Amino acid sequence: MALFGEVQNMNCLIVGANRGIGFGFVNQLLQNADVATVYATYRDRASAVALLALEQEYPDRLICLPMDTTDETQIAQGISQIRDRSDRLHFVMNCVGMLHDEGVQPEKSLRHINTDQLLHYFQINSIGSVLLAKHLLPLLKHSDRSIFASISAKVGSIGDNQLGGWYGYRASKAALNMLMRNVAIEYRRSSPQTIVVMLHPGTTDTRLSKPFQKNVPPEKLFSVERTVTQLLKVLQSLTSDDSGQFFSWDGSRLPW
Repeated sequence: MALFGEVQNMNCLIVGANRGIGFGFVNQLLQNADVATVYATYRDRASAVALLALEQEYPDRLICLPMDTTDETQIAQGISQIRDRSDRLHFVMNCVGMLHDEGVQPEKSLRHINTDQLLHYFQINSIGSVLLAKHLLPLLKHSDRSIFASISAKVGSIGDNQLGGWYGYRASKAALNMLMRNVAIEYRRSSPQTIVVMLHPGTTDTRLSKPFQKNVPPEKLFSVERTVTQLLKVLQSLTSDDSGQFFSWDGSRLPW
């Protein structure tokens, strides 16, 4: 798998790597001979047991860092640790996202709307990515091709929304798309070799989708391994003209 053509000794950063799609990316990247170092972040050490065990298997190639993307100080500290070891990153994948949480469920109607829950959605699903973009710029601003991708969701497409509901999740993913579209425009000037994209992974068999899998046909419920393979295929095909776009797992462009 040649993600970046002739680029070798790639440095990659997977944000939100302790489970699900993020953990899947770490696993697949470690199997790639072109990847020199994988930096992987986790929010809570207790939920990162498998990731930290993997670090013991690959002590020279996998470096795990604590990072809560709702806290800009932690983002800055984590990226500072990367800069102490590497002068550039070639691939950044932000996999942090929240659909449901303790005491938080997607809203089915207006009567379920409350301010704190909406703010929680935006804090996790939207703001973290643009803060990453702010602090990562020095590591992406080099002459090699690089990609900064964020996991979005098709339900964040305004044009595709025919069902309503899920106010906070839909709106926070739509906000993510707009924020990263802005980043793509600014990066085009300040880091022209960086391609910024948003990705819809499809319904993947993870903790995030678990309560909502009942009506998903088996052929449309992807394993983590399949999702990561599909998304890497999309990433491999990207050109500079694709920066700022919103792609589905099959490589098709999604409406805003």
